[in-house]
Amino acid sequence: MSMPFYVSPEQVMADKAEYARKGIGRGKSSITLEFDSGIAVMAENPSSLSKIGEIYDRIAFAGVGKFSEFDQLRKIGVRYADMKGYQYSRDDVRARALANAYSQAIGDVFTRELKPLEVEVIVAEVGDPELVGHEKSEIYRIAFDGSISDHSGYCVIGGSEEELNGYLQSNYSANLPLGEALRLGHSALGRAADGQSVAPDQLEVCVLEKARIGRKFRRLDTDELREHLGG
Repeated sequence: MSMPFYVSPEQVMADKAEYARKGIGRGKSSITLEFDSGIAVMAENPSSLSKIGEIYDRIAFAGVGKFSEFDQLRKIGVRYADMKGYQYSRDDVRARALANAYSQAIGDVFTRELKPLEVEVIVAEVGDPELVGHEKSEIYRIAFDGSISDHSGYCVIGGSEEELNGYLQSNYSANLPLGEALRLGHSALGRAADGQSVAPDQLEVCVLEKARIGRKFRRLDTDELREHLGG
């Protein structure tokens, strides 16, 4: 009688993690930066498919890894925010609650399913000076295993995360003007592209601006981006 095949739970989880990391590592990095009047989200993205999107009035989403998986998460987040805003108030839709919901959903797949999601996502909410208790911006990163972390100033997801985090740690400072923040992000993404400068038309850039009335989310077109980058 043959013995049944056995793999320890620890080895199963390690294999899932390695599989997810490889899938995410093939994706280009995305950077989120706080600037003096909001949050900028940047990604090298030569495709017409968006890696960055609006979730709600003050909340943005960015994903790396397998596009079909993180885009489905984005859509789920939009429905979650719409439902909560309808049931309660638009002011009750928060990045923290959304990040927790993503953490649970991604973690459940990692734990229970054979194949994990090959994604990392960022949920960012710009602070609102008029909203008591939520004056400060918030940035949350949710990893492939559902682990969640909050960040101040900047956050990186994607294949070159370690290198870019080191670069930003050395060069980032609080309260940068938008142009300086975008130039810093552009320079960092160039390091992830083997030191080659990324052309403005190969970048996807969105901002959440405190001063905007109502919806804070705005996409920057190539011409405006060139002006900020100085070329």
